Amino acid sequence: MAELWKLHGDGKTVASDEIVLPEERLTWPRTIGFGMQHVVAMFGATFLVPIITGFPPATTLFFSGIGTLLFLVITWNKLPSYLGSSFAFLAPIGAAVTAGGPGTALAGIIITGAILALIGLLVNFVGTRWIDVLMPPIVSGSIVALIGFNLAPAARDNFAKSPLIAVITLLAIVLAAVVFKGFLGRLSIVLGVIVGYIASAIAGEVDFSAVGDAAWVGFPTFTAPEFSAANIGVYAMFLPVVLALIAENVGHIKGVGNLIDRDLDHVTGRALFADGAATVLAGIGGGSPTTTYGENIGVMAATRVFSTAAYWVAGITAILLGLSPKIGAIIFTIPPGVIGGVTTALYGLIGIIGVRIWVENKVDFSKPVNQLTAGIALIMGIANFTVTFGDLSFQGIILGTVAAIVVYHLMSAIARVRGTEKQRLS
Repeated sequence: MAELWKLHGDGKTVASDEIVLPEERLTWPRTIGFGMQHVVAMFGATFLVPIITGFPPATTLFFSGIGTLLFLVITWNKLPSYLGSSFAFLAPIGAAVTAGGPGTALAGIIITGAILALIGLLVNFVGTRWIDVLMPPIVSGSIVALIGFNLAPAARDNFAKSPLIAVITLLAIVLAAVVFKGFLGRLSIVLGVIVGYIASAIAGEVDFSAVGDAAWVGFPTFTAPEFSAANIGVYAMFLPVVLALIAENVGHIKGVGNLIDRDLDHVTGRALFADGAATVLAGIGGGSPTTTYGENIGVMAATRVFSTAAYWVAGITAILLGLSPKIGAIIFTIPPGVIGGVTTALYGLIGIIGVRIWVENKVDFSKPVNQLTAGIALIMGIANFTVTFGDLSFQGIILGTVAAIVVYHLMSAIARVRGTEKQRLS
């Protein structure tokens, strides 16, 4: 694939005022090194999703790698991105597994991915303006925030199973984020898991029995989805995730575009389609759903290397890791206390990403429309409101999402009619 990228300078160095563009690369040994960095950056968060949901970690890594390569092909190698496990799916996956098992959850994942792919096709033809109209920053930020905060009870439950280990893990994450700079600072979640795992092993809370029986090389465990008309209400719980995935992908595109000083909006449709297709593929085989990863944007910002060649290396590496059942077995030995500490930080960070959307877009919270849009949506998500119609049940995330969209557009429409768009609370 060497002909796909031109060599940047001498291929060995990057001047302080330069960056390695997506269509460029350094020498292959250096490119492979940068690709391995991306694997490390995505690894901590990517394997947490299967640990939390009970999906096979090796399968998730396998489809994560395949999804990344698919994304690069569909986006014409113009958008550097790693597709890791999406945390936006955690709540509906948990509900679906409880209602009908892993197969039901995988069906919901496939439906979500297919809808996202169709939206990608639509965007490719009509542009992104309608996304901005449907989901202005106050709405998109509220949706992302309530998805993170809705997961708080799950973090609490794991935390309670081993409070000491959870505290050690959480403290390690906090200290790593403060003590270390640059790349290591961005790996605070991974470092927290390592410290918590060591503490758990010393305390005798790690069960290694399954590791010895696992083969070093072999295909991951594949699980088939199970579709049923009786689970329509369960599938509906996945729909708000589509909006979160749109926000994540659009944010990723704009973030990378700012870093390399390019307008990448023209690949938005392809990116959405690629993420949707990768999620469908993962759902068909039993892997975790995918999304673009902010961790890897951090690596690019720190190294100034945006070469898609490094992402091909990362994707191939993830596939190879997925072909080792022993690695999956090792990942599965991570005890609940460590997961409790990590998810306490991680779910909070997901919620804060929504707040960050508000801050970066200078959302004016002196306006009643913004106050009520965010306030109602967050309460519904955090308290996990539930509404039941016959056999159909809708919970916090979907209700909060619908509330954010309806409240904002209803209040905005009335304000326009009355000429009070600029009304503020005194």
